[in-house]
Amino acid sequence: MFTSQTSSFVQDSIDVEERDDFDNEDIPAYSQKIQLNCYYVIYLYQGTSLTLIDSSLPAEAEPELRTYISRRLSKGALLGGMGNIATVELSIPEQAVGCYCCLLEQERSPEQPDSDGNGYVICFMGGSEKGLNLFRLELDKYVQGLNSSLQAPELNNLETEVRPYLSRWYEESVMHIHRVVQLVQTNISFLLHAALSHTPVEVINSDERTRADVSRFIKAASLQGLSQQDSTAASLCKAMSEDIHTDLIIDCATSPPTLSNSVTNRFCDDWIQAFLNAAERCNPFLLRQILENFKLKAIQDMNSLKRFVRQAEMSHYALFRCCQFLQSCGNGDVLLQNARSEHSDSTEACSIISVLEEVIREQTQA
Repeated sequence: MFTSQTSSFVQDSIDVEERDDFDNEDIPAYSQKIQLNCYYVIYLYQGTSLTLIDSSLPAEAEPELRTYISRRLSKGALLGGMGNIATVELSIPEQAVGCYCCLLEQERSPEQPDSDGNGYVICFMGGSEKGLNLFRLELDKYVQGLNSSLQAPELNNLETEVRPYLSRWYEESVMHIHRVVQLVQTNISFLLHAALSHTPVEVINSDERTRADVSRFIKAASLQGLSQQDSTAASLCKAMSEDIHTDLIIDCATSPPTLSNSVTNRFCDDWIQAFLNAAERCNPFLLRQILENFKLKAIQDMNSLKRFVRQAEMSHYALFRCCQFLQSCGNGDVLLQNARSEHSDSTEACSIISVLEEVIREQTQA
């Protein structure tokens, strides 16, 4: 029973492009120097008016976007520092695209504390609304990184700083997961296991961008981002093993990279093909959706283990079912590690977990 449920969940992620609109994103490979379906626009916002500063949109499409942004501003739909994502229809080849908009407000001068707000409106367009929503946090952070460059008087750094930064939004905010999967290929399961088990990852003999990509992937694959939304996720992301972890080392001196101290399990291995399929299609939105499905399944399994442990405190049969579940899910080492930390204040639960750990250890040795 448990095995069929797990296999079905992973297969759904492998086949998700057949049911979703991510396959229709028409996203070109990140190695291309020009991505024709990715655009940016930056406006100066003063009081109630928008003044175009720079844009990569076709000339006929920019006024359409400006009308849309003005309407959003008049309704108070753009809050300072918080991105808003919607679908816009413009005179571009894609016609309807996802549009991320963010208002960066400038500090009011002491002389005019009650004056209308001034600032900049930054827009990124590409893919779909659904796809961009998967990268909302990355886009918010990327836009905030523009703040220091917008302090220059009259934006005399437009060509040297602002325009190059805006042009890289898609490559820097969306493509990092794709780059990591392309880098490690089938070894992606080791990174997934490290993320779930809180194992530190060190990247050596690489450039700064690769180190940053791997760090962001580990963060995205862990459950830390869900800690404020779900108590189970909170317990899972905060739980730490009492065992001493050995860092996962990724040595980029070779191609493909050499991994040391690598650990995986059947649960993480089952997701390899889904990631490789999406990476081959050069579809970062599908990759992110698969990563979210991976995390959701880990949370669901943790919920199941918690329920079985509570039942096992009163029933030997429940303890047997708990063993069956751990055997079939393929993620027993990670789940038990986190369960032990979560139930550290319960003597009875800890004794049950110790029994389960011994059973899993004997099966592994066998």
